[in-house]
Amino acid sequence: MADPSRRSSTTTPAMQVLDPSPVDDSPVNITRSDYFTTTSSSTSTSKSSPNAPQPTSRNGTGSSPGLFSHTPAFYLSRLQRYSSYAFTAFLTMHVTNTSLIPLLTSSIPASETYLLLTRPYYQSPLFEPLLVLGPLALHITSGLALRIVRRRTEAMAYGAETHSERRRIKWPRVSGTSALGFALTPLVAAHMFVNRITPLVVDGDSSGVGLGYVAHAFAKHPGVAFSAYVALVGVGAWHVAWGWAKWLGLSPETAKGADTTERELARKRRWYGVNGVAALLAGVWMAGGLGVVARGGETKGWAGRNFDRLFGSIPLVGGWLVS
Repeated sequence: MADPSRRSSTTTPAMQVLDPSPVDDSPVNITRSDYFTTTSSSTSTSKSSPNAPQPTSRNGTGSSPGLFSHTPAFYLSRLQRYSSYAFTAFLTMHVTNTSLIPLLTSSIPASETYLLLTRPYYQSPLFEPLLVLGPLALHITSGLALRIVRRRTEAMAYGAETHSERRRIKWPRVSGTSALGFALTPLVAAHMFVNRITPLVVDGDSSGVGLGYVAHAFAKHPGVAFSAYVALVGVGAWHVAWGWAKWLGLSPETAKGADTTERELARKRRWYGVNGVAALLAGVWMAGGLGVVARGGETKGWAGRNFDRLFGSIPLVGGWLVS
């Protein structure tokens, strides 16, 4: 007589819990009967059909190697990763010009010289799309597309075909890094709109916008400027630090150890380490921005009046800012 436990293990595959990571592809396919009820005839037909699709490997390549043998999630995750490299290059130059140099010179006029020397490189018609706009758009859209693709892959793996079945499939878990990215998106958009798009629309270019423009905003509207700056720098620093920790394999969830206690200790060390790097980055960033630029004072004369005109041109809040 056959062993019932053995018969059960061979006829009913175990359902897998899908927990996609920022880089790895979706797990292998799972039989439809694992999640949704099917008739015995359809199940047996699927098993006996020679043309039935076979489960793929974990990286989604199946048994046929090649350049395009990976799943869409594979390419989207790489696109999200490599787009962050280009934007990090721009961010490094931007933070250096707007925070580190003012912190070293303790002078806005002296820092403006360095800003004017380097800004044409990342605001030129060629390099701005390559270093700023393109990577930023790719990073955001690929991250959103990756969530949609992974949910769709999970639905296919569980055999969800109808609308009611697909609704039972949960969305991938939102990690802390992703949550920071969602919060950072409107902050970056507002920063670009006030400092780059508004001067382009009103004056035709943004060459007159520099550290004095930011100092004028802090002098005339300290509450709004301080809140927006702290939120942008704080969320940005933690998103960058945790994102790079994932790319470099230094995030807590990848920590290893000989036993559970050792792994938990390694995870705690990495957690404190990543947060320490984020705090250091935010502190240095704010030291130059709040310690020097924000204390630069109001700009007088026609330049100050032009700054006020730019503030007044901001939709929704412009009238309140100049009132």
